[in-house]
Amino acid sequence: MENVVVGPVDLASRIDEALAVQALAFGLGPDEVAIRRPIVLRHLAYPGARALGATTTDGRLAGFVYGLPNDRAHWWSSVVEPYLRQRGNDDWLDDAFVITELHVLPGHQGHGVGRELITAITDSATEPRSILSAIDGDSPARHLYRALGYRDLARPVHFPSAARPYAVMGAPLPLLRR
Repeated sequence: MENVVVGPVDLASRIDEALAVQALAFGLGPDEVAIRRPIVLRHLAYPGARALGATTTDGRLAGFVYGLPNDRAHWWSSVVEPYLRQRGNDDWLDDAFVITELHVLPGHQGHGVGRELITAITDSATEPRSILSAIDGDSPARHLYRALGYRDLARPVHFPSAARPYAVMGAPLPLLRR
């Protein structure tokens, strides 16, 4: 991995920097960033929520991941549950650690930063499996998730506020290594 260090980060105190990373990595405009700010802060307050950052030698955030133990009462679970149930996979919502967001600045992508972030955060999970949602298409992110052992559990999944369909993926923990 290049000149970044992965470790715990107080994402709430660095929320604007994290959202700037997400905006560049995910192609979000200012209005979408403004909507996501209170959502991320709410997520980080949930019991068991954890965040890791990939920090450059000069202290800038090059990437981040955060997640939490899944709760069927959360909004995300309520949206994906019917899609998972339809495919006989709704049991994945129990005893799972959700990767809520994983983003790496474009200049740091393809260097193992995302892999280090997601494996480090899931290695500390007490749940036996991990779930996440990713844009349903052929992308470097989906290739990474598959290489780590994630498989499609439901697709296409349509979130009310998203124009593009998603895939819900799941993997047993620990994640696969190269």
